[in-house]
Formats: sequence, structure tokens, C-alpha cells
Amino acid sequence: MILIIVASVVILDQITKYLALEYLQLNTPVPLIKNFLNLTLVYNRGAAFGLLQNQLLLFILVTCFTVGLIIYNLKSNNNSLLLKIALSLILGGAVGNLIDRVRFGFVVDFLDLRVWPVFNLADSVITLAAVALTWELLFNKNAA
Repeated sequence: MILIIVASVVILDQITKYLALEYLQLNTPVPLIKNFLNLTLVYNRGAAFGLLQNQLLLFILVTCFTVGLIIYNLKSNNNSLLLKIALSLILGGAVGNLIDRVRFGFVVDFLDLRVWPVFNLADSVITLAAVALTWELLFNKNAA
């Protein structure tokens, strides 16, 4: 199950980024839902919200370390199903963005809500999984 989740996230993330690179022009919004959702191709050389721009080596090292920690944690048989799913989703998203950093030197972002920094599928999955992980850690007595 873990491998299927991770592989699915990575594959879908990379397909959507390929399509964005193929069909969108850099920094040129394409409206999907007027005044709400645009497709806008940007190259993110920073972390979340564009923080720490041009720290490529740092991001690669931190991501590799994080991937290692997640894999180590996933090998534990004591994890709940929700925890395993959340960690698998975070792992898939992290690997998707790591592929971009290694391949291009930046992360391909293209989902533009106009009131939030542009993001991608991997970012979305990581965010949703982080919410689920927080829920699990706060409300499952056996998770901590």
C-alpha cells in the first residue's frame, strides 16, 4: 500500500508538471475559474512560499534527510493506518519536488489561487497529509 501511494503521488505530480512545462508560458496566467484559479507556470527556487531562494543544495540535503526519516518511520509496525497514509503522501510529495530540484534546479509550480503563492500537486498532497498527520498526533493516544 505504501509503495502504491508514494508511486501514485510521484507519477501524478511529474505528469502534471510535464504538462505545465509543455503547455504553459512562464509567468503567464491561464484562467480556469475566473477570479479564483489560474494555471501560472513559475519556477520556485525557494522553499514553501518562495522562502530561502537559491539554496538548492540545502533543500536537496534536507529533503533526502526527511525522506530517510519517513522511510525509517514507515518501517515501524506500530503506526496506525492514517499515519502510514499521511507519511506515504508526504514522502511522495517530497520525492516529486526533489526530482524537480535535481533535474531543473527549481520546483515547477503552476496552481495559482491568486491569493496564495503558486504551488503544485506535490505541495497540495504534502499539505493535506500534514493536516491528517497533525490530527493523528493530536487525537490518537497511541500515535505519539
